[in-house]
Amino acid sequence: MKTVPDLARSQSLPAGLRRYLYFTAAVTGGAIMIVEILGAKLLAPYVGTSHFVWTAQIAITLVALAAGYAAGGWLVDRAPRLKWIYAAILLAAIYLCVTVLLIERTAYACLRFRLAVGSLMASALLFFAPLSLLAMVGPFFVRIVTVSVANVGANVGRLSSISTVGSVVGTVLIGYVIIPHLPNSLTMYLTAAVLMAVTLAYFVGWERRGVGPAATAALLGAAVGLAGVLQPVLRQPEFTTELFRGNSNFGLMQVTESKDGAHRYYLNDLLTQNTYDPATRQSVSLFTYMLHDLAQAYTPAISNVLCIGLGVGIVPSHFAREKVRVDAVEINPAVVPLAARFFDFKPEQVNLFIGDGRYFLNQGDQRYEAIVVDAFLGESPPSHLMTQEAFRAMQRRLQPRGVLVMNTFGEFAAGRDFFCASVEKTLKTVFRSVRVHAAGNGNVFFVASDQPALEMLRAPNLDAMPPSVRGLAQMALDGLMQTDPEHGRVLTDDYNPVDFYDAANREGLRQRLAASYRPD
Repeated sequence: MKTVPDLARSQSLPAGLRRYLYFTAAVTGGAIMIVEILGAKLLAPYVGTSHFVWTAQIAITLVALAAGYAAGGWLVDRAPRLKWIYAAILLAAIYLCVTVLLIERTAYACLRFRLAVGSLMASALLFFAPLSLLAMVGPFFVRIVTVSVANVGANVGRLSSISTVGSVVGTVLIGYVIIPHLPNSLTMYLTAAVLMAVTLAYFVGWERRGVGPAATAALLGAAVGLAGVLQPVLRQPEFTTELFRGNSNFGLMQVTESKDGAHRYYLNDLLTQNTYDPATRQSVSLFTYMLHDLAQAYTPAISNVLCIGLGVGIVPSHFAREKVRVDAVEINPAVVPLAARFFDFKPEQVNLFIGDGRYFLNQGDQRYEAIVVDAFLGESPPSHLMTQEAFRAMQRRLQPRGVLVMNTFGEFAAGRDFFCASVEKTLKTVFRSVRVHAAGNGNVFFVASDQPALEMLRAPNLDAMPPSVRGLAQMALDGLMQTDPEHGRVLTDDYNPVDFYDAANREGLRQRLAASYRPD
C-alpha cells in the first residue's frame, strides 16, 4: 500500500487517511478525559477524594495539555511524518499500561508527603507523560491537513470540534457507563489497548514498514499492563477474607469478614463504614446505635424519620423494626444490593430514594419527627450537607419539636478543631438548641432542634447493644462537648473552607488506613 510522504512533498491527503486522522483525534480526545477522571479514581483509595486530589489531577492534566500542544507544534514543523505522532500515541498507551502496574507503589511512595504535595507528585508521575503525548495530536494534525493558510481556520475548528466530541463521549462513558461495571485498572488497560489498536491500524493501512516495531512495542506494553491488571490490588490484611469487591461512581466497595466469621466489614475506598456480626445480625459499630438512640432520646415521639445516607441499612432497619415510617435517601445505588446480600437489609421495609440528600430536602414538603444524617464521601461528610443553607432545609422538614442527629468525624484539640467548631457554630445560627456528643474514638454526634432546651427524654437501652459497644456508648452519652466558636466560622454554600482547614485530620486518617493495607 502507498506510504504517506512527508508534508514537504505533498500538499494533499487521501480522503480515507484524512477521515482516519479525524477518527484518531476523537479517540485521543476521549482518552484524555478518561485518563483524567480515571486517574483520580485510581488514586482515591490511597489519597482520598478531597479537593486537593481533584485539584492536583486537573492541574497536572492542564499542564500536560499545554506541554503536549507545544511539543506537537514543534515536532510537526521539524518532522511532518504521521508515523511520529502515531508513535507518540503508542508510547502514551504503553505508559498507561505501566501506570496500571505501578499505581500502588507510586501512591504509597507519595503518601510520605503532605496531601496536597503528594497528590500532585502522584498525578505527575503517573499521568503527565501520557497526557502530554496524547495532546500532541491536535497541533500535529492541524499542520498535516492544512493545504494553505486560507483554510487553516476551518481545519483548526474542525479538528478541535471532533476532538471535543470525543472528549464528551469519553467523559460520558467513564462517568455513567464504565466505572460502575469494571475495575479501574482494567478500564485504564482497555483505554491503552484502544490507543494501541488505533496506532497499529494506521501502520497496517498507511505505513507498512513500521508495523513490526509498532506491534512489538504494543505487545510488550500490553504484557506489562496485563500484569498490572492481574496483580492483587489492595491486598487484604491477614485476619480478614474478602467476600466482595466492586466499583461504583462513589468509590471502591468492599465487604470483608474476619477469619473466624465473627465480624463482617463494609469498606468504601479503604474506609470502614460499618462492622456487623452475622450471627446476631447486629452492628458492632458505635455510630449506628448513637444515631438511633440519640434520635429516640431527644424526640418526644417518632412516627416517621428521614435517613440521609443508607450505609448498609443498619440504622433505617432499626427504626423500621419499631414500626416507624422510614424515608431513606442514598446517592449510591450500588450499595443497596450489597446491603441486602451481606447485611440483612430489606429494602421493602423503607421508602428508598436514590439521589442526593440535599436535592431530596429541597424537593418535598414531608415533615419528620427526626432527621438522621450519616452521609460520607470518603473520610468526611459531603461539604454541601454541612452548610447553613443545608441545615435550614433540614429545619424546614422537621416537625416543631423534631430533632436532627448527625454523625461526623472530628477533633476537639486546639488547632485541629476547625470542622467541629464550624459545624456547631453553623447549627446554632439555624436551630435554637445544639448538643455535641463524643466518646473520643473519632465519631462526633451533633444533635440540633428548635426545642428551647435539649434534654434527654428517655435513656437509651445500653443492654440492647453488643458488650463491646456499651462502654463507648455510655462515654458518648455522657460526653457532652463544647467547641470554641472563635476556632470556627459559619459555613455557607458560598464559602465553605472545611476541606482546606480540616485537611491535616483527614490526611492523617487516610495515611493510617492506606498503610494498614500496604503489602509487605
